[in-house]
Amino acid sequence: MTFEDALAELEKIVARLEQGQAPLEESIEIFRRGQALKARCDELLRRAEARVETIAVGADGAPAATRPLDPE
Repeated sequence: MTFEDALAELEKIVARLEQGQAPLEESIEIFRRGQALKARCDELLRRAEARVETIAVGADGAPAATRPLDPE
């Protein structure tokens, strides 16, 4: 599942729960689904963040190398 798909479904779940129209058992089930979707979004964001690189520019202004965005 893509980040966008997971986020869209999660937004629908939040809206449904905020309406307060679902019976208790259904609310619990869709809440659990929401937790799983949130975890998926978090994982995908962590992966994307790990791949993000910044381009180091040399003295001549040309790209010289890449390095992690937030090195530790």
